[in-house]
Amino acid sequence: FIRNAPFAVMATADGDGRCDASPKGGYPGFVKVLDDRPLLLPDVRGNRLFQSHENIDASPQVGLIFFIPGVEYTVRVNGTAQVVDEEDLKACGISLEAFDPDDNAALQQGLLIEVEEDYAHCPRALKFSHLWDPKVIATNVQTPPVTR
Repeated sequence: FIRNAPFAVMATADGDGRCDASPKGGYPGFVKVLDDRPLLLPDVRGNRLFQSHENIDASPQVGLIFFIPGVEYTVRVNGTAQVVDEEDLKACGISLEAFDPDDNAALQQGLLIEVEEDYAHCPRALKFSHLWDPKVIATNVQTPPVTR
C-alpha cells in the first residue's frame, strides 16, 4: 500500500504534547519502504516551517496515515523517527519525486521512521465523507465551497 500511496498525513507532538499534522505528497511510493520496519520519508522544501522536525527532536513518536486516490481504505503507521540529512538521502539513492514541482521545490532532508505498528484502516470515514465521489469532486471544482 505504502509503495503505491501518493499522499500521507504525518502527526507529531512537541515535548509538551502539542500536536501538529502535516500533509506529505509526491509520486506514488515517494515514501520509501526500506525493509520490514524502516521507512524513509524525503522532505521537500515547502513553507519553510519545520514543526514536525522540531517536534521529532523533542519527541520522536510519529503517526502516519496513507491514502491512495479512489481506494476506500487507508493504512496507518505508528513508530519513531529521526531526521536524516540530504547526504543520508543521497546515500540511499533518494531524489526529489514530486508531481509538478515548483521553482522552490528541492530535496532538503528526510525522516527515517522505525515502524512499531501498521494496519489497514476501515473505509468508514472515507465513505461517510464522500471524499472520492466523482460527483462531489465535480461540484466542488465547479463551485468551490471555500476560497483561499
